[in-house]
Amino acid sequence: MFAYANRLVRLAVTATILFVAAIVAIVLWDYYTASPWTRNGQVRAQVANIAPRISGQINEVRVHDNQFVHKGDVLYVIDPFDFRVKLDIADAAVNERRADLEFKTSQYERRQKISGVAVSGEEKQQFEAVAQQAEAQYAAALADLKQARINLERTEVRSSINGYVTNLTMRAGDYANAGQVNIQIIDADSYWVDGYFEETKIHSIKVGEPVRLDLMGFHEPLFGHVESITRGIASNNAATSIQGLPAVDPVYTWVRLAQRIPVRVKIDSIPPDLVLAAGMTATVTVVSEAGNRRHMSVRDALRHVGDDMQHLAGHR
Repeated sequence: MFAYANRLVRLAVTATILFVAAIVAIVLWDYYTASPWTRNGQVRAQVANIAPRISGQINEVRVHDNQFVHKGDVLYVIDPFDFRVKLDIADAAVNERRADLEFKTSQYERRQKISGVAVSGEEKQQFEAVAQQAEAQYAAALADLKQARINLERTEVRSSINGYVTNLTMRAGDYANAGQVNIQIIDADSYWVDGYFEETKIHSIKVGEPVRLDLMGFHEPLFGHVESITRGIASNNAATSIQGLPAVDPVYTWVRLAQRIPVRVKIDSIPPDLVLAAGMTATVTVVSEAGNRRHMSVRDALRHVGDDMQHLAGHR
């Protein structure tokens, strides 16, 4: 009888251990495989490439590396001497064309007032054409003056956004070429996080869901929401090879690694004391409305285990 009781106790302990192990296995499966989270997250930001609209030598650089600038702040100044001269020339041309227009217009108006055979209709038309030509030349001179004035204003190159000057290498004396980027500004209002989720977790992520962001080295979490899910990634097998045929890499392993799909997360608010830099590493976790980590039910976890086992068996 005593031996039978001991056997029942051992069976009960073994069953309890197996039950606890199963629960732990399901929880771990949920935590590491099924639930939508990833340690492979990265802070990103947009960068504005600033290029001058005119060419010239840089006289003055008014910013330094990593400085915060506001939209409209002067970044550097191009030598304005040549552009002031061009503005004076354009202004003089406007005065000349205005006087010419007034003279030819008065000539035309006098011919119009003369009646009879003293002035023929053909002569009147000629004076009218000359007056119209002078008017067109005056309009062109005004346009040149406007362009000269704008070019002078463009000698002061300004920031188009609020952000941080990055990787500044220019100095006074450098030559700026029109349309050639020579300074970059990180947009301070554009920070977001890309979470690279395994393809097996994408089906559990919905646009608008709340997200917790844990930055490496920063103890307080940030919160945001799913803004969008990338609908395509590059494929090495899509590259063409000989005769334009696709080059497909052979698969030698039985274990197939899930692809990583970028999920764009908008950061709801950034603490003022946080030094946020593009390229920082983040853990991205889809959470509940209360901010807690979202878990799957035991039934859903078992279903996912079964689905993944069938998926693996189908590719053997």
